[in-house]
Amino acid sequence: MNIKQAKQEITNTLKAYLAKDPLGNYLIPPVRQRPVLLMGPPGVGKTQIMEQVAAETGVGLVAYTITHHTRQSAVGLPFIEKRTYGGQTYSITEYTMSEILASVYDLMEKTGLKEGILFLDEINCVSETLAPMMLQFLQCKTFGNQRLPEGWLIAAAGNPPEYNRSVRDFDVVTLDRVKRIDVQEDFAVWKEYARAKGIHGAVVSYLDIRKDHFYRVETTAEGIQFATARGWEDLSELLTVYETLGLKADWEVVGQYIQLPRIARDFANYLELYGKYRKIYHVDDILTGTWKPITVRELRAAPFDEKLSVMGLLLSRLSEAARETRRRDSLCENLHAALTKFKEALAAGEDPQAVLETLTGERREALKRAGNAGQGNKQRQALAQLEINILEDYRRRLIQENPADSGLAMAAVRGWFGQEVEKRASQAREAKAELDHAFAFLEETFGQGQELVLFVTELTAGPDTSWLIETFGCDAYFRHNRELLFDGTRRRIQEEIFAAKAAEQEEQP
Repeated sequence: MNIKQAKQEITNTLKAYLAKDPLGNYLIPPVRQRPVLLMGPPGVGKTQIMEQVAAETGVGLVAYTITHHTRQSAVGLPFIEKRTYGGQTYSITEYTMSEILASVYDLMEKTGLKEGILFLDEINCVSETLAPMMLQFLQCKTFGNQRLPEGWLIAAAGNPPEYNRSVRDFDVVTLDRVKRIDVQEDFAVWKEYARAKGIHGAVVSYLDIRKDHFYRVETTAEGIQFATARGWEDLSELLTVYETLGLKADWEVVGQYIQLPRIARDFANYLELYGKYRKIYHVDDILTGTWKPITVRELRAAPFDEKLSVMGLLLSRLSEAARETRRRDSLCENLHAALTKFKEALAAGEDPQAVLETLTGERREALKRAGNAGQGNKQRQALAQLEINILEDYRRRLIQENPADSGLAMAAVRGWFGQEVEKRASQAREAKAELDHAFAFLEETFGQGQELVLFVTELTAGPDTSWLIETFGCDAYFRHNRELLFDGTRRRIQEEIFAAKAAEQEEQP
């Protein structure tokens, strides 16, 4: 499977394991709920999909890299207990609770969530002393005499031996008790994730041109060299911050993440060109509709790779603008829901400042619960924190202005909220204008060429750009999309006609 299919399979498995009959019993008894074992190359996103599944299904997540543990921390420490059997007292060995199981109970106490995922990474690389305990846990869901609570899915991940010399093979007894999913790298699937995550445009456009550089592991005289999905994503984070700070990433910096020298050098060279293209083709001017005729002529005559890079620059900027518009739209929706409650509370005679404090506290607590539950999502957390900051600001401003009654307080808050709505409308107008200008420039440069086909396809595939178009419209997009659909239908009909004629000719004597 690719990582997207694996994520869906884990989601389906979790739903099946948590399904109950009318009496509250699990439809699949816990003893038949096999642990999920993900096997695949390092850095393809096995850990990330666990976080996504937990967040999307609303369950808890406890994650451990098991190679960081000793037998004592995983299983617990022994202690002597006195027991009486048949009138005779004996000293027996008990164990303290496993740190791993204790973390599950801690999460349940902090969040109130009784169901979740326990994720154990690098499961087949454990030490010799811990290996028997891990196999017991996969088979019986127990560490010592302590059992994982019901409602918790065990998900483990490991690397095949060709990627890690220290792996251990599972025996048939263990493999017959797990639900094994083999995962492989897939650039097309990763690109979907990259669009949604906002991966740096240089990384996405480079890998579009050099797909074979997305994931490679090679054994050389100098040792293992590799480029992985994790490396590209972490490099993207660094590049974004470096640009903010005005710093340059050369090939040695790139090589700290993409540890295959020839790919690191190639990307570093591309990154330098990517920055030059932004200046040479005046991307800012294109998006504001003020490009010069020479820019059109130069891009029209450029090599195809260069054209792709410039379109990548435009798409990256358009995606950023669309993402910001979508964020402001979600913010306004959340604030509107909060202020609806604020209005209802004022109608019930409650104090305006106290109501805002309560609303802020509820959102702060929800954000904390999500963090404790392991439902980490950077964008969602940033949006929640922004909403909290704005509600806090409303409360401070009410304290300063101290309106005489609830009606004046409501009017003041409504006015402040109106400013956020206007920011959202302004951002939408700006993003839509940039999109219109990009289309006008590309039409002037390429006419109805294949470059427009690629551009429309990428806009459609981008979650933020497609949302922007669906929400606010774009005449040029719909026009080109209709033409593409028409051309596709025409080609299909022509192919069917040719196939029918060929069949007729074969039937003739």
